[in-house]
Amino acid sequence: MQLRLTRKLISAVLLSSCMVTSTAFAAEPDTGLSSAEQGNYLLELKRLYLTENDRQALLAHCNDLLKTYALRAAYQVGQAQRQDLLYQLRQGESGELLLREETRSQQGTDIAVRNQRVPLFGVDPFVRYECPSSGISCVLHNPNDGSPMLTIVRDHKGSAELAKALSFLIRNLQKG
Repeated sequence: MQLRLTRKLISAVLLSSCMVTSTAFAAEPDTGLSSAEQGNYLLELKRLYLTENDRQALLAHCNDLLKTYALRAAYQVGQAQRQDLLYQLRQGESGELLLREETRSQQGTDIAVRNQRVPLFGVDPFVRYECPSSGISCVLHNPNDGSPMLTIVRDHKGSAELAKALSFLIRNLQKG
């Protein structure tokens, strides 16, 4: 239910963003698509999350996407050790992102929490992801070293939206 609602919400945001981008781009042919796209994207997120702060809107959107596309034990049919993987992002020190990973067993009795600091100064803000056709999950890679950072349920559109939101969040956090 939440997945379907989030997909509809993302589609509405992207559609309105594309419409605004195309009219703004037609009115000012000299502006770069990247900055216009980012501005429209952030405007829509601020409206959606009822805030005036870009960073708060991006963090809220990333965390909502992480909840929606969380790799749950129910998706892992046929796996030996099924578990929930839940993530949460927070702002750390200046130019730093805090990532909380919670792993729960299928019965919910065993819980492991891992916190990771992701330094962002001097890194390429573009977040890469992979969704192997043979697997049940997509992996988003750490922009520092390319190591796996997040594992979510296999959904190309969801992974692309999360990677985009994370990329904009990283750019925002790099400003300090």
